Amino acid sequence: MKVALLTAALLSSAAMIAGAQATPDSITKEIRGLRALPEAERGPRTGAIAREIAALPAGKPKLSLAVGLAHLSTEGDPGHDNLQAVTDALSSALAEAPVPESAPGKPAEPYHELAELARYEGMHVGGPATQDTQYDAAMKGLEHEDDDVAKADFTLKDGKGKKWTMSELRGKIVLLNFWATWCPPCRVELPNLDVIAEHYASQGLVVLSVTDEDEMKVFNLLHGSFNHINVIYDPGRKTEDRYHVNSLPRTYVFTREGKLAAVGMDGRTQRQFLLMLQKAGLKL
Repeated sequence: MKVALLTAALLSSAAMIAGAQATPDSITKEIRGLRALPEAERGPRTGAIAREIAALPAGKPKLSLAVGLAHLSTEGDPGHDNLQAVTDALSSALAEAPVPESAPGKPAEPYHELAELARYEGMHVGGPATQDTQYDAAMKGLEHEDDDVAKADFTLKDGKGKKWTMSELRGKIVLLNFWATWCPPCRVELPNLDVIAEHYASQGLVVLSVTDEDEMKVFNLLHGSFNHINVIYDPGRKTEDRYHVNSLPRTYVFTREGKLAAVGMDGRTQRQFLLMLQKAGLKL
């Protein structure tokens, strides 16, 4: 009953906003407030905002809002239909107002965002935007980056001086998470990663949390908590660059054979982490 009432309230709220003819300014305020919403409300609200954006006149303001919402929509799990609404809004906005390359041979950000939604979130992307050569280039760029990630190796130390070498973890399922103390979605992920690491250690799961920050800054945040994940340090961001990490958090999951099984492009929930690990052979 509570769930039904909550859903009805959210739908009613969305209808009222739609009836009031949302503007770019009002939508901007809604997007800025998404992170403050309870998890149960954030997904439906995200879908409602996407539909508001889709109803706006074509142009740069519409495209900017669609890109901004897409950035936030993958922090957590908004639900398939809500994320598809975000994808559709971005795809249509981009088709209506195409943008030039950000540099010769480099797709503009909206095409890259759309390609990530398709490749890593399993969203359906259709319409004129997919016929643009920039979208095709963005998809091929992600494929190339994933090939690099699958072959990458490193040796990094944890806070106790222990060395961790990726290529020496064959036989283990490895979850490689790039994070930082200043990143809100990263901090939300930590308790879930710690619980998962403890619960599935018997199956050979290893969780490595990579940061380029100072050890003392990390220590001040963790205070001895989350003892089942292994925080390792990447001074100079060389490993982040090798793994094409251009935003945080970022998660890669590898099979026991060292093959790349799944990619998490933003903040993941416990359920999403488990689905990624299942692709690598973890038994839930």
